[in-house]
Amino acid sequence: MNLDTIFAALADPTRRAILTMLLEDDMAVTDVAEPFEMSLAAVSKHLKVLAEARLITQERRGRVIWCKLDPDAMRAATVWIAGFGMFDAVDLDAFERFLTVELDAAASDAPAPAKGQA
Repeated sequence: MNLDTIFAALADPTRRAILTMLLEDDMAVTDVAEPFEMSLAAVSKHLKVLAEARLITQERRGRVIWCKLDPDAMRAATVWIAGFGMFDAVDLDAFERFLTVELDAAASDAPAPAKGQA
């Protein structure tokens, strides 16, 4: 699975809305297109991007093309994002206080420069 392709597909709000709709159930392409104020061809292009990212699968049943959410690609993206959850948020104010204390301590412990070496 190519994460770049997955995240590029997820970058568009229309495609995210389509994925949300497909969470409920499989849908025919015409049903997917219904709530959007765009042509069927435009929606089909969005569906193609989602299919290329393997976020959905499409299956012809008779004359109707059905779209189905494929959770594997989303799972791969979720695992990658979850990796960032292991880092704790940094409290920059506490870090600044720590540095101030350390720098003050280092300055007070430093030997005074010899005469003529300033």
